[in-house]
Amino acid sequence: MDIVLSTYLPERAVVPCMELIKLNAVHLKIVNERVTRHGDYRRLSNGQHQITVNSTLNKYRFLITLVHEIAHLVAFEKYGRKIKPHGLEWKRTFQFLMLPFIRPEVFPSGLLPLLAKHFKNPKASSSTDANLSIALKRYDEQQSEKSYVFELPIGSVFQMYNGKLFQKGNRRIKRYECIEVSSGKMYLFQPNAEVELINS
Repeated sequence: MDIVLSTYLPERAVVPCMELIKLNAVHLKIVNERVTRHGDYRRLSNGQHQITVNSTLNKYRFLITLVHEIAHLVAFEKYGRKIKPHGLEWKRTFQFLMLPFIRPEVFPSGLLPLLAKHFKNPKASSSTDANLSIALKRYDEQQSEKSYVFELPIGSVFQMYNGKLFQKGNRRIKRYECIEVSSGKMYLFQPNAEVELINS
């Protein structure tokens, strides 16, 4: 398992992650990319703890995702299954588990201030932290040809991964109002949502 993990994680994170996996009896599956999630945690009917993480993530996002999912397991085991999945107990657990990794031996120095800010109050997904998400994207092996919503001109039409078309509107406090072309319904988009520009 150490050899497999060394393919997906920063070098200095492999041993501590292996220890977390063993300590919490995690059955880790590295799976093909899922568009809607980076990873997930499930307690199987036989009581086994299964965590899946997308194989396509860069090593820094893979590490954050793996620890995110282990934090679910640890929080549920410690506080019970009735807690909110991304509530206070999970946030505290995630912060505690990530703290040893937020060091220059593990992450590039450019990511450290963004990680420190993010982990003051971690979100349900690192993708909802626009600044961190964009910074992490720079370390992807294959750079996407897609655009971020915040980069598009107001009024431009873009397509989502599911084929739906939207027209970009004004920015609210953090997110953009976008109208679905077929239904006329308004949706809110994160500024760092990756989309394909159709026409500006």
